[in-house]
Amino acid sequence: MNVRAIAAKTLGKVLDKGCSLNTVLPLALSRTLPRDHGLLQEICYGVCRWYLQLQALLDKLLVRPLAIGEYTVRALLLAGLYQLWHTRIPEHAAVAETATAARQLQKPWAVGLVNAILRSASRMRMELTECLLTDLEASTSHPRWLLKRLQQDWPYDWSTIVTANNKRPPLTIRINLSYINRENYQLSLEQAGKIVTPVPDIAAALNLAELQNVSMLPSFKEGLISVQDVAAQLAVPLLDLQPGQRVLDACAAPGGKTGHILELEPNIYLTALDKDPRRLEQVRDNLKRLLMTACMVNGDACRPADWWDGITYDRILVDAPCSGTGVIRRHPDIKLLRRDRDIAVLAEKQLIMLSNLWPLLRTGGQLLYVTCSVLRQENEQVINSFLAGHQDAREYSIDAKWGRALSHGRQLLPGETNTDGFYYAVLHKKTTILGV
Repeated sequence: MNVRAIAAKTLGKVLDKGCSLNTVLPLALSRTLPRDHGLLQEICYGVCRWYLQLQALLDKLLVRPLAIGEYTVRALLLAGLYQLWHTRIPEHAAVAETATAARQLQKPWAVGLVNAILRSASRMRMELTECLLTDLEASTSHPRWLLKRLQQDWPYDWSTIVTANNKRPPLTIRINLSYINRENYQLSLEQAGKIVTPVPDIAAALNLAELQNVSMLPSFKEGLISVQDVAAQLAVPLLDLQPGQRVLDACAAPGGKTGHILELEPNIYLTALDKDPRRLEQVRDNLKRLLMTACMVNGDACRPADWWDGITYDRILVDAPCSGTGVIRRHPDIKLLRRDRDIAVLAEKQLIMLSNLWPLLRTGGQLLYVTCSVLRQENEQVINSFLAGHQDAREYSIDAKWGRALSHGRQLLPGETNTDGFYYAVLHKKTTILGV
């Protein structure tokens, strides 16, 4: 099938059923020729990244609205507009192939519509561009609710965040320095024709300028490298791991930080916890590739009584479920799927998770709270509420060159150092009697 038709069907599931790209794209790729994988991903991610802009264009170009339920045709039109406005695909090829896709989707009535809309979009480009500039939601391709929150939380940085969210992220890898030297690995990539940049002050990180099939990178199958953004790589060192400790990775899937924990300190007893058994299998597979092992537990971090063995942990990593507003550049469908009302629900769950896991930490132990959110309600406000209700908790200040200190914790914003947006807070459990 025409790759644009496959893209339209894939995007239609996102628009109609609220599926994430991570869920529907792998199946689409399996039904596409390998030579077309790049274009399929480009269209699917691109339409999600610029959806609000493209939809605003389509609304201006349509003489009458599409019938309710025509999600696939709408997705196809958006895919055509994306090709014209954001790729170097020649206009004649974008129009012809998108029209062909309409036939393959058994929508013969849409062939003429596709031709008319795309040719009008090209002819009226200057006029349409001027119209977009008057609509902040369309020009930034961010929903109004998120723009409002970003402007409230980051009045001097929101524009930078939005710009960073709309850029393609680099492919960042983490090298297991116990087995391979970064300089030598960089040299091997450059000899293979890859454009590589070492990340300053992060000894194990390299950025690749172009997306790659990571399974084909040298030493990936042998477990010597992993894909992980710099912001995520900054988390595990904050645990201050020591040999012999009992460590809980409380929301482990898909296992990137789990593997990083064991790379930094292999001589620990690590429990990897996740409530989704299928995602827990991802952790298991990841550790298997890295030639590492951990105690795998299928359980809910909010309900420790169902799985905890009663022995306290020296370190707990809480990589809490969140809005994902810090990783929009990697998951642009977040802008389509997330809603303003979700944030309060997530913040409440995050506070419950912290409170219920806190008894599992021994006195003198440390808990690291991490989110990939840039919203204060999920970050410093959660930590503020937790500290107010736990007299035996004390926050450790994070002394770092990256990010910025908040009233509680430290925030790294998208666009600051070409990283994702992450929040970090380190909590120490003291004795309530002596206060130490």
